[in-house]
Amino acid sequence: MASMVKKIGIDLGTANTIVYVAGSGIVLQEPTVVAVSLNDNRVVAVGGEAKDMLGRTPETIVASRPMRDGVIADYVITEAMLRYFIQKVSGKYWFFRPEVMICVPAGCTQVEKRAVEAATRSAGAKEVYIIQEPFAAALGAGIAVGEASGNMIVDMGGGSSEAAVISLGGVVVSKSIRVSGNSLDDAIAVYLKKKHGLIIGEQTAEQLKINFGQAMALAADDQSKTVTIKGRDTIQGLPRSVEIKATELEAAMRPKLAQIVNMVKSVLEEVPPELASDIIDKGIVLSGGTALLKNFDRLLTESTGVPCHVAEEPLLCVAKGTGMALENLDLYKLALAK
Repeated sequence: MASMVKKIGIDLGTANTIVYVAGSGIVLQEPTVVAVSLNDNRVVAVGGEAKDMLGRTPETIVASRPMRDGVIADYVITEAMLRYFIQKVSGKYWFFRPEVMICVPAGCTQVEKRAVEAATRSAGAKEVYIIQEPFAAALGAGIAVGEASGNMIVDMGGGSSEAAVISLGGVVVSKSIRVSGNSLDDAIAVYLKKKHGLIIGEQTAEQLKINFGQAMALAADDQSKTVTIKGRDTIQGLPRSVEIKATELEAAMRPKLAQIVNMVKSVLEEVPPELASDIIDKGIVLSGGTALLKNFDRLLTESTGVPCHVAEEPLLCVAKGTGMALENLDLYKLALAK
C-alpha cells in the first residue's frame, strides 16, 4: 500500500508555486494567484489563468495573491489553492491521501508555520513535513549539505530573501528579510508614479524588471538605453506613455537591493571563522527568481568581496530540494522545521 501513497513536494512561493512528485520530478509550475467569485465565494481560476485576470477583473471577481512575503496572507484561499494543486497532480480518483513536504521561509514564526501545516492538511494531505526554504534551495542547487564544510546560499523569491550557511546537514546561521522580487516591482511602480506621474499595474512593473532591470550598470551603452512605458496619468487619469532611461529602473530598485546586500553581509559577519574560509573558497550560490536579475551576482560580489554565482535553474532549486528531501526523509530529518 505504501507505494500507492503519492509523495508531493510543494514550493509554495509568493509569486509561483512549483510542485514536485517523487519519481516524476517537477510536474507543475503555476503563478500563486487565485481568482474568486464574490457572489458565491467560489474559486474561478488558479495559477496562470488567474494571473492573466490580475487588474482586469469585473467587480464580481477578485484575483489576488494569497501569499504575502513568503507566508500565508489569506488562509481560506491558500487552502483552496493547495487543494487544487494536490488534486491536479494526484489525478481524479485518489484513494490514498498523499504525503506532502512544503517549504517555509527560515524567518517565519511558529504561528505562520502552523498555518501552512494546517492549510496543507485541510487541502487533503495525510502527512505534512515542513522544510526551511534556504536548506531546500541548497539541496536543489546541488550543494553537498552533509559535509563538514560551510556552504552559503542566498535564496531570493517573490516575497522574501534569505541567506543561510549550511554545514553537516543543518543550518548554522540564517537571516531572512521580507524584501525580494515583489518589493522590486513595487519600487519601480512607486518611482514612476512619483517621478513621471504614471500609474502602472504590478504585471507591467514585473515585465519592466525582467526585461530592462539590472542591479548595476556596467557598460557605457547601458547609459543611453531608453524604455517606453504605458500607463495611466496620475493627474488627468488618461492613458499615457513615457520614455525613460533604463538606468532609472536601476535607481528605483537600488534601496531595496541594498537591503538584501546588507542582510547577506550580516550573515557573513556571524559565520564561525572555519566556515568563513570555506565560503571564500566556494563562493555564495544564488537561487530563486530574483537571482536572475541582471548583474545581481556582480553587485553581491563587489559588496561582500566573496565570489557569487547563480545556481543552475534558480527558479526550480527550492522545489527540487524539497523533492530530494522527501525522497530521502531519513537523511534530512534534522533539517525539517519543528
